[in-house]
Amino acid sequence: MNDAFKALSDATRRRILELLSDRDMSAGEIAEYFDISKPSISHHLSSLKAAGLVLDERKGQNIIYSLNMTIFQELVKWFYDFSKGGTHT
Repeated sequence: MNDAFKALSDATRRRILELLSDRDMSAGEIAEYFDISKPSISHHLSSLKAAGLVLDERKGQNIIYSLNMTIFQELVKWFYDFSKGGTHT
């Protein structure tokens, strides 16, 4: 879960997650929303994937990225437990 928190610390990665919350997208589609290079977008997507926050699936020549809701559920549970005065690992 530490990787997830680290990934969430970056504003660009948080924006990518917001975009993916609307629909699954390719890296090229995601890049259209940013004024940064495509290799930078790929780096951010790699960080999100390594943290388990996004999943990727090859569809033809494209890789389509989607949210991994399981990790988000674990994060919400952690915050809930933390707010109740204790965490469970």
